[in-house]
Amino acid sequence: MVLQTSVSVVIALLMGIVGVGFVLWQFRRVLAYDQGNEVMRTIAAAIQEGASAFLTREYRVIAVFVIIVASVISTFLHWQTALCFVVGALASAGAGYLGMYVAVRANVRTAAAASRGLHEGLRVAFGSGAIMGMSVVSFSLIGMTILYLIFNGNPNQLTYITGFGFGASSIALFARVGGGIYTKAADVGADLVGKVEKGIPEDDPRNPAVIADNVGDNVGDVAGMGADLFESYSGSIIAAATLGAALGNDSAAAFIGLPFLVAAVGVISSLFGIYMVIGEEQDVTRASTFPPDSTIGRIALYLRKYVAKIDENATLEDLLAALRRSVWGASVVILGLSLLAVLLSGVHFNYWLVILVGLIAGNAIAYATEYFTSYTDKPTQAIAKATQTGAATTIIQGLAVGMMSTVLPVLITAFAILISIWLGHKADGTIAAGLYAVALAGVGMLSTLGVTLATDAYGPVADNAGGIAEMSGLPKEVRHRTDALDSLGNTTAATGKGFAIGSAVLTALALLAAYVTAAKIESLDMLGPTMLPGILIGAMMPYLFSALTMMAVGKAAHEIVLEVRRQFHEIPGLMEGTGKPDYKACVGISTESALREMILPGSLAVVVPLVVGHVLGKEALAGLLVGTMSSGFLLAVMMANAGGAWDNAKKWIETGQYGGKGSDAHKAAVVGDTVGDPFKDTSGPSLNILIKLMTIVSLVFATSFGSGWLSF
Repeated sequence: MVLQTSVSVVIALLMGIVGVGFVLWQFRRVLAYDQGNEVMRTIAAAIQEGASAFLTREYRVIAVFVIIVASVISTFLHWQTALCFVVGALASAGAGYLGMYVAVRANVRTAAAASRGLHEGLRVAFGSGAIMGMSVVSFSLIGMTILYLIFNGNPNQLTYITGFGFGASSIALFARVGGGIYTKAADVGADLVGKVEKGIPEDDPRNPAVIADNVGDNVGDVAGMGADLFESYSGSIIAAATLGAALGNDSAAAFIGLPFLVAAVGVISSLFGIYMVIGEEQDVTRASTFPPDSTIGRIALYLRKYVAKIDENATLEDLLAALRRSVWGASVVILGLSLLAVLLSGVHFNYWLVILVGLIAGNAIAYATEYFTSYTDKPTQAIAKATQTGAATTIIQGLAVGMMSTVLPVLITAFAILISIWLGHKADGTIAAGLYAVALAGVGMLSTLGVTLATDAYGPVADNAGGIAEMSGLPKEVRHRTDALDSLGNTTAATGKGFAIGSAVLTALALLAAYVTAAKIESLDMLGPTMLPGILIGAMMPYLFSALTMMAVGKAAHEIVLEVRRQFHEIPGLMEGTGKPDYKACVGISTESALREMILPGSLAVVVPLVVGHVLGKEALAGLLVGTMSSGFLLAVMMANAGGAWDNAKKWIETGQYGGKGSDAHKAAVVGDTVGDPFKDTSGPSLNILIKLMTIVSLVFATSFGSGWLSF
């Protein structure tokens, strides 16, 4: 039996609905936890208010962009593509908002749970991240499958659905850039005045920028990252389905349905991985009251050994191991289920091997990123050692670590691309099948996104929990637990960024192949008159984009620094703790700066491909995409890993190394961390969205490009 495409799509729709059911159940479960004392609730309310206000205003600005672009698409292409564009934007925005909504409520509950134990704090924070992960997966699947079923039978259905990816990409870029500018302006401003000038601890309630800093963690690292991976997940499925349809043989229907089917079974595997962290012993005990020879009883006995158990003496490596087991467990499950999907689809066995390649590559990139950013490993410890001779050597060592960290992800990704193309070519004898295999490898890499994104979105919740613990004066052992969770979050956030960047390259390559097919480009001549200029312009784009976002953070941070200095100077008793800082002033500055500064870099990602495609031609545009993908990949990895390593070098010193907090080494580490903040949380992670957005804009408008106004 071979499943029809529509059957595969319906299965994906049903699994998306199952994912929404889990989100609703977990939502109620997280919100049922204790919120702590009155002081903790007051601080949490201020963070909630700031995050909600920023995201609401950001979405209003983005809504204007969405309306304008939808009108252009409807006028020059198809109203169906415009509809898909709007649906994609709404689904991405909805997933991001829901994730942020839960995160700003889970932070205070995590702090309260950490008062009772390390494992309970981990369970609450990770449970919040699981809501973000499963929301992204479920909303994406439901949106794409409903649109597919609406247009089922229309030969242009996949062309229309590329608009869904375009809408998701647009939200992702603005959410990442806007949220990144917000969070790092507040963070840099708070650090420079609080730690460096005043010598007060992180998250000290006397610091006027501390609430803005905590708000920024959520709007940048939860809503922004969620929108980023929503777009990667959707884009990988769209690219694979589009290339599958382009194969044009008798198996085209199976090739279209397979990525949907793999994504569907990925929901099951992600739920298993999530359970390995948030599952409680009593959950299994209740289930094991069923007869041991019954199905439920056997499942309960089997699952008992997989529930994570974290004691109070757990090290960072113990915590990392618990999260690694959840991701690896999900990967094992998806391999078994995807084999079933391949068999039911009736395609060659090699395509299951392609999914395996994607999974291995994703986990390998995450592991390489972890090695270069975790303070338990030599690269980050080398940065900490360099702080003994000042800020300059700290910056030099951090940049070197960031540059060195590009080697493994590039080799892993290149190897995955080569193996995927070879397997696809062996299966069906064409390069087109090889490119389809690359797209399917991207789907495989992202198939466990529900759990991998949970490990990332968990980080800001743990970070905020530590801030709330500090500001509300909870006992030292509570802060020690939240610090452990925060250090884990720094590492998982870095691995999440590496994973996102690696998946972006596979997705962008698949979208580029789909663009070349849609634009009817027969061949690309590297020595053609417009090809090299296109490549050079494309290679320049990530640097221009990064410069704009870095300068935006610098401008906003400058305003924050001046405001914090003013308050310390003008508010009586602020330094002594008797005066009350004006948190809202800093929140307002970060909000205004982020919304103002995100417009130009966000617009460039859409405008430049259209200009190059019409002026230099469709071949030059292909060169532009190759250049952007190549330089953007390397720059993104370097910036994200250097920033993460600087951050964790500071954390390593704060454990008591090289004099601990307040030492000269610590001050140098704070400078490194401050430089690394916009690297890892603004410019670096925004680049993978730039790569994909430019590619999918080109794909959506592929049929409108010709030989160009400057054709030779």
